Amino acid sequence: QVQLVESGGGLVQTGGSLRLSCAASGRSFSSYAMGWFRQAPGKEREFVGAVNWSGSVSYYADSVKGRFTVSRDNHKNTLYLQMNSLKPEDTAVYYCAAAIRSGWAPSDFGSWGQGTQVTVSS
Repeated sequence: QVQLVESGGGLVQTGGSLRLSCAASGRSFSSYAMGWFRQAPGKEREFVGAVNWSGSVSYYADSVKGRFTVSRDNHKNTLYLQMNSLKPEDTAVYYCAAAIRSGWAPSDFGSWGQGTQVTVSS
């Protein structure tokens, strides 16, 4: 099992950028596809984006496509989420997770981090 710790959240104005990091420890990070999810108050956790084990293939929710980029550095055991052109509706707690089976539902992922808050002011 891999342990995950997110960082990089904060308060940013509309149109700004943030880069989230997810540091992994434990079993081999490079053997997992990895994903980012977010959860706003009163809403269900939703898929944001994911990357395969090597970082060569990535997938995104329509709501963030073209604005967010998921990447990874397997030498540093770290997953990243570059967020550009941020909108107030991007405000949420962002979580990274390791895939345990195919699919983009939260139930397809395990080993969740504790989350990092992103707040976008209008």
